[in-house]
Amino acid sequence: MLKRFAIRTFKSEIEKEVAKQVALSVTESDNTFYPSAASNLYRDRFDFDRITIVNEALRAWRINPIARRLVELTNQFVLGADGINWSCKHKHTSKFIDEFWNHRLNQLDIQISEWLDELTRSGDLFLLFSVDDAGMSFIRAIPPEQIKDIQTRENDYRQELYYIKTAIDETPYPAYDPTDAEQKSFVLHYAVNRPAGAVWGESDLAPVLKWIGHYSSWLENRAMLNRFRTAFMFVLRGQFQSESDKKKRQAELNANPPRSGSVLVTDPSEEWGTLSANLDAFDASADGLSIKKNIALGAGIPMHFLAEPESSTRTTAEAAGTPTFRRFEQRQKYLLWMLEDVLKTVITIRKRHDARVKTDADIELRGNDISERDNAALALAASQIETTFGDLYDRGLIDEQEFMRLVYRFSGEVLDTDQPIPKGIRKSVNTDWRRSPTAAKQPEPVAKAKVDKETGDVTAPAENQ
Repeated sequence: MLKRFAIRTFKSEIEKEVAKQVALSVTESDNTFYPSAASNLYRDRFDFDRITIVNEALRAWRINPIARRLVELTNQFVLGADGINWSCKHKHTSKFIDEFWNHRLNQLDIQISEWLDELTRSGDLFLLFSVDDAGMSFIRAIPPEQIKDIQTRENDYRQELYYIKTAIDETPYPAYDPTDAEQKSFVLHYAVNRPAGAVWGESDLAPVLKWIGHYSSWLENRAMLNRFRTAFMFVLRGQFQSESDKKKRQAELNANPPRSGSVLVTDPSEEWGTLSANLDAFDASADGLSIKKNIALGAGIPMHFLAEPESSTRTTAEAAGTPTFRRFEQRQKYLLWMLEDVLKTVITIRKRHDARVKTDADIELRGNDISERDNAALALAASQIETTFGDLYDRGLIDEQEFMRLVYRFSGEVLDTDQPIPKGIRKSVNTDWRRSPTAAKQPEPVAKAKVDKETGDVTAPAENQ
């Protein structure tokens, strides 16, 4: 009687995976795939499970490379390599800002990066201010999940009064009150992606959390299927005198299983073979690409930012970057406004102890360029506009102030109209040098660089032959 037994190399794992795939094919359908538990978290404008969403965004940032990269991209483009620079023309105010900014307990160059990450992850930033007896402020960010509720005035949701902590027995944080000269501790709240009428912001990761999870599951399933597709187990068929002889032979082979590349020597009574899982999985690359596109769309970035070339056309990649840069520019403007508000607050508090600082001093905050391509394009525009409007100035059609304003505008800078405009020297345009005796000695016109209208690339002029 022909009997069988098998060496269980990967049998249990194969059986589990096959059972899992069968279960998915039964339970997952067009009616069950799209809805998920996350959809119940978004109910309406005022009632949604904010704490759960914030915790899920933080968890995704910790363990998922796509979520971590989305937060890093915002930080890298908005802050850049040099961070935020500031300047103040008032001497004593500038000295105090420098002391506050670089204080050992503040170190805003480090904290600003953490604040921006928190704004991106949770949509809310709560800054706790502590003031010492000399009027110096110290700032710490409060995790948003520690704030349970925000109390506002009954007639205006934008006038925040108290921030209720998650722990019931703790005293709530008071909001900043400019009229309270004795206030030593308070909180400033900043929010992004805030719907009109709501007091809470929303995370940049909230629209893509579900799809990040789907992509991770899809990628894990594909890796598991590829693993089991290459797995196999040996099958030995033979004739045994008794059940004890079969079990003895099975125990012997389990103790010393055949290794890959080894030679098996058998007698005519044994027949060896292999058994592998028949897991038919069609090409799912289109599914993975579709999920990744949805993530990129929700995050507002092009596909090649997620290590997905998708298209080999450089023009397409360049054009896709324009709306992304606009989004980062908007976030940078909000960050600069937030930091200006923080500086004005600490200066107002310092004014109570030091009359030399000015609360109305002009403070200029500057961020890095979002795209390095803008610098080359601005330099080219400035060089060409200087030639064009310089001729109008030489002919007396525009004055010095208008000429300087146009040059600064096309250079991407703002002309300081409070400073006196220098008196220019107009070049004579009455004599045509081409008709002069020295015309032959004049150099040929030099070709100018050009900017490609589609890609934005700057093409250097070829050398004159």
